[in-house]
Amino acid sequence: MAVTATTPTTRPATATSRAGAAAVTGALVLLVAALAVVDVTQGTAAVGPAEVLKALTGRADPADASVVIASRLPRTAAGLLVGAALGMAGAALQAVSRNVLASPDTLAVNAGSYFALGLVSVTGVSLPFLASSGVAFAGGLAAAAVVLGLSGLGAGTVRLVLAGTALALGLTAVTQGLLLLFPQETEGLYQWNQGSIGQNGFDGVVRMAPVAVVGLVGLLLVARRVDALALGDDAARGLGVPVRATRVTAVVLATLLSAAAVTLAGPIGFVGLCAPALVRPLGRRLRGLLRLRAAVPTAGLVGAALVLGADVLLRALVAADTAVAVPTGVVTSLLGAVFLVVMAARLRDTAGAAAPDKLRVRSRGVFLTTLTVLALVLVGTVIAAVLLGDSKLLLGDVVNWAQGRAGRTVSFVLDTRIPRVLAALLAGAALALAGTLVQAVTRNPLAEPSVLGVSGGGALGAVVLVTTVPVAGTWDVAGAAFAGSAVTAVVVFGLAARGGFGQNRLVLVGIGAATATTALISLLIVLTDPFNATKALTWLSGSTYGRTLPDVLPLAVVLAAGVAVAAVRHRELDLVSLDEDTPRLLGLDLGRGRSGFLVLSVLLTATAVAAAGTIGFVGLVAPHAARALVGRRHTRVVPVALLLGAVLVCAADLLGRTVIAPAQLGAGLMTAVIGTPYFLHVLVRGRR
Repeated sequence: MAVTATTPTTRPATATSRAGAAAVTGALVLLVAALAVVDVTQGTAAVGPAEVLKALTGRADPADASVVIASRLPRTAAGLLVGAALGMAGAALQAVSRNVLASPDTLAVNAGSYFALGLVSVTGVSLPFLASSGVAFAGGLAAAAVVLGLSGLGAGTVRLVLAGTALALGLTAVTQGLLLLFPQETEGLYQWNQGSIGQNGFDGVVRMAPVAVVGLVGLLLVARRVDALALGDDAARGLGVPVRATRVTAVVLATLLSAAAVTLAGPIGFVGLCAPALVRPLGRRLRGLLRLRAAVPTAGLVGAALVLGADVLLRALVAADTAVAVPTGVVTSLLGAVFLVVMAARLRDTAGAAAPDKLRVRSRGVFLTTLTVLALVLVGTVIAAVLLGDSKLLLGDVVNWAQGRAGRTVSFVLDTRIPRVLAALLAGAALALAGTLVQAVTRNPLAEPSVLGVSGGGALGAVVLVTTVPVAGTWDVAGAAFAGSAVTAVVVFGLAARGGFGQNRLVLVGIGAATATTALISLLIVLTDPFNATKALTWLSGSTYGRTLPDVLPLAVVLAAGVAVAAVRHRELDLVSLDEDTPRLLGLDLGRGRSGFLVLSVLLTATAVAAAGTIGFVGLVAPHAARALVGRRHTRVVPVALLLGAVLVCAADLLGRTVIAPAQLGAGLMTAVIGTPYFLHVLVRGRR
């Protein structure tokens, strides 16, 4: 009787699940079809639904037919293919890694493809379309392998995002350096990296469609094995599933899908993250969608809807002539960043907020020796930075300049070089101090202004001002940068404060905020006058080019105040960095002290951004290295971190000015190349 009673119940439930899945699929197909119809009717030319219908039936004016057949339909087809490929790739990566935050973006697949194509472009070799896809596939697969190897499959939801983001920053910095070094060979690569589904004809879509089909078919064939991985590695092996081979196959197929999308339209950000996440709630109600064989096509439909929806929304809100210049990838990145922040805010943070480093106490002699050596290194770096560049000088030239007896050429060189050196020194010291304060307050070894989006917020504020008020003064730019950093900090720290600044939530929200500010800056640059855009782009590469002494003055004032506060309240910093209970037991107002230090760190970051642009990883490397050298007492950490930050940025600026003189690389690109391996080292050490 028990069997008889259960069977009828099970069958209707299964039938209901299948019917529900079919209904969801049908609704998604209708949604994608509706978005495709609307997308075809949008554009700069006055070609509406009636003209499109005539073009499809062969009764349209030749000019209208040319617009529809050569531009509108290929753009819509590219949006469908790119969205579907990224959605399916994201679903596969999340399933095989058992990580809800896995995607082509968070595994640095897009950044790897960008780097590989840039590396091939500098050789001057012109590759056919399919060969370019192969290069993108190889680069993306290599990046994914590095990220998965460093983070460990199933070793933590956030570790994968951190490793992928750090590697993506480093690879992007190297690629941007290649673009600056070889502008002719890499022409058009930067615009491609913004991600646009605009096409000239169906050639690209026709060539990439079979690649996407191969990826889809391959995923469907290994779907059952991937589903078995959800039971755990041991259980999957017990069922006869080759765990490692299954994972490698799924990652390769997902990378193939991502490479097809990247080759066709450039990196379209966060579709691979959002599409599977939107399918997941449906799977809780309709269990059939939890299986990869159903989840992959469904995520593909959702991805297509996201890309086409972003394109439709962009053209509906922005004038047609302007919308043509705005890449679709900027819109999806902005929406995806918001999505990531929301997911991070809801994430159950199991990492907690621990003290950054439990290091042994160093002797006073070690501290004084370290301080002396760093001071000598700083003096040597400053001398080299003043004397070297596109024009080499002697110490005697500097002495004559200081006494007002230098020639016109020497005076011109030093009048432009000295402010740059000062900007690099002060910016490095300010970012190092800001990173020290943030890591102490949050007790998070991975926290630093650029990773948490505070630097990006400052850059956004500065770019908004210089693009809308080109004659803005130095203090105005510094104020705008502070406003941008303050707003970003309030969002990041406000959302992360729930549960006591947990490591995972804080860094995830920061990464989302940093991505959003980058997307907004790109959007603003596209929408503004090209002259102002060139001026605004200097903030993004962390360049000290064109700085004057008045530009450095706000930074000098804030840094002096910050050093004074840190010196006076160094014991409070020591207590705050320990735990939540000790400061309260000693009568310290933890909330007020924490807020004060965070406000100071925002001020330091904003003025550094206003003076030298966006420079990443200094706030991570300098405090870590300082604690490793002299221990955790902030009366020693602060001066050592200040010297390390100043040396790092000054040396990066010097290398950027001299390696390819008279051409120049921004200091921010150089520090990203240095900081990325260190960030990954810290991540791997934390895993061990």
